[in-house]
Amino acid sequence: MRAVILDDYQQVALSYADWSVLEGVEVSSVSEHLAGEELVRVLEGAAVVVVMRERTPLTRELLERLPELRLVVTSGMRNASIDLAACRERGVTVCGTASSSAPPVELTWALILGLVRHLGPESASFRDGGPWQRSVGVDLAGATLGVVGLGKIGSRVAEVGRAFGMEVLGWSPHLTDERAAEAGVRRAGSLVELMAASDVVTLHLVLSESTRGLVGAAELAAMRPAARLVNTSRAGLVDTGALVDSLRAGRIAGAGLDVFDEEPVPLDHPLRSLPTVLATPHLGYVSAGNYRRYFTEAVEDVAAWRAGEPVRLLT
Repeated sequence: MRAVILDDYQQVALSYADWSVLEGVEVSSVSEHLAGEELVRVLEGAAVVVVMRERTPLTRELLERLPELRLVVTSGMRNASIDLAACRERGVTVCGTASSSAPPVELTWALILGLVRHLGPESASFRDGGPWQRSVGVDLAGATLGVVGLGKIGSRVAEVGRAFGMEVLGWSPHLTDERAAEAGVRRAGSLVELMAASDVVTLHLVLSESTRGLVGAAELAAMRPAARLVNTSRAGLVDTGALVDSLRAGRIAGAGLDVFDEEPVPLDHPLRSLPTVLATPHLGYVSAGNYRRYFTEAVEDVAAWRAGEPVRLLT
C-alpha cells in the first residue's frame, strides 16, 4: 500500500512521527508544490494521501483520476479545499487531526509588532550598514485593536491586545454584545465602524460565501491612513486588488500577511515588492508542536482506518 504526504515543504513530515508502525505501507513525502499532470503522476496508485491544510486542493476532477485512493488525512479538522461530497461518492474516507490555535495567535502578534516597530526595514538597514534608527515606532498601549472574528484564535488575539494596554473592538456577522463582553471587548456596530476606529485591524474569520471579499475597497477606505491590516486567516476575506491599491496609494500604513490567493505567491506579484507589506509564507500553524500533533495523529488515522475503525472522521 502506498501513502503520499503532499507539500512537505520543510521535508520534516517523516521525522515528526513514527511512520514505521504502519507495516506494509510505503510512505513517501513530496517537498515541492505540485499541480496538474505532475500531481496526478505522483499520486497514481496511492491508497492514502496526507495533505497539509489547504496547500493542495483535492477537487472532484483530481479525485476522479485517482481510482485507487481510499483515505485522505488532512491536518486540522476543517479543510475547504477537499471536495468532501466527491469523496463520499467515491467511497474515500476523510479524516483530520487536532490543531492548536496558539501558533497562529503568536504569528499574528509577530506581524503586528513587526509592522508597528518597522522590524523588516530596520533589520535590513542594520544588516546592510544603513542608517542607524531610521524609523519611529508606534505605541500599542492606548491604541485601538480591531478584531474581526472572536473565535478561538480571535479571542486569544484580543486577550494579548488587552495585555498590551490596547482598547479592543470586536465584530463579526453574528457577534452579540454578550459574546463580545465574554471576550473582554466592545462590539463595533459594523465592520466599517471597526475599520474606521482601529489602529490595527486583524482578521480571524472562517472563509465562506458570506465572508469572501468581506474587506473590499469601501472597508479599506474607512481605515485611518496610519492604520494597519493583518490577515493570518484566509486570503479570500480580503479583495487583494483593493488592498494593493490602498497600499500603493498610501491610504493605509501597511499590511501584515500570512495568507494569499495563490500559494506559493508568484515572484512577480506586487505584494512581494510593496515596502509597506510584512509577509510570511503561510506560517501561522507551522510550529514544532503542531507538526508533531499533525503527523502523529495522521499515523493514528491511517492505522485506525486499516483496522476498520476510522477516527476523527470528516466524511
